Amino acid sequence: MTFDGKTEVYGVIGYPVKHSLSPVFQNRALKHFSINAVYVPFEVKPEDLEKAFEGLKALGVRGVNVTLPHKERALTLADIPDAHAKTIGSANTLKFTPEGVYAYNTDWIGFLKALKKFLQELRKVKVLLLGAGGSSRAVLYALKSEGAEVYLWNRTEEKAVKLCEEFGCTAVRKPEDVIDVVEFVVNTTSAGLKEEDPPLFDYNLLKPEQKVMDIIYKETELLKFAKKKGCLFQDGLDMLLYQGMESFRLWTGLEVPYEVVKGAVLEYKKEKLYAG
Repeated sequence: MTFDGKTEVYGVIGYPVKHSLSPVFQNRALKHFSINAVYVPFEVKPEDLEKAFEGLKALGVRGVNVTLPHKERALTLADIPDAHAKTIGSANTLKFTPEGVYAYNTDWIGFLKALKKFLQELRKVKVLLLGAGGSSRAVLYALKSEGAEVYLWNRTEEKAVKLCEEFGCTAVRKPEDVIDVVEFVVNTTSAGLKEEDPPLFDYNLLKPEQKVMDIIYKETELLKFAKKKGCLFQDGLDMLLYQGMESFRLWTGLEVPYEVVKGAVLEYKKEKLYAG
């Protein structure tokens, strides 16, 4: 790839963000359409978000994805939030234009597209949703839009109660209270990113007939237990790809094929495996 004075810049901001696969497939998407641009990670501490936001504007960055822990604050910093982002209460995609900064939420679209490959019917499905952060809001929005019955748990119970008041779901004091009645378990917390993260509940309580999804795109401890128990399970890679494809469309007006972005990630993982 050759860079010059006309090269446009896109990226992802988060903390941490070095693990992100977004640069892998977004740069492949740019290459697929021969766009003179690059997509890079920007690691931004929470206390530096506002300064970074102004810096991105000043440097002429065209657009960024937003990941943990900045999604809710990113919405408040933008000038023009779309209706979905406003309802969800968080933004994971920003587009910088002369008219102002547009904020979108493509997480709910990514989750729904991934989920519909995993579960054909969502109406009246009983779901245990773990977490009440920015990603959880998008997942909850998607689940409720499809008519699912959602039980929400969060370490800080007050946050779960408040979110349920907004979206019309049921807050639970602990996951074990409803694990026997739900058909589907979704983790939206960061628990599982690190090997030493403690379990969110007693994973031994999972049953073979239940389905489990973790939006983290690796085999977390939750997914390892789901596999051991014989559950149908899925990590967050498809959600990541689909939300990224929608972000790419919002920035460029172009729809990159799923096979292009999935192929980029598979090649990257294969290279890392052979590299040891």
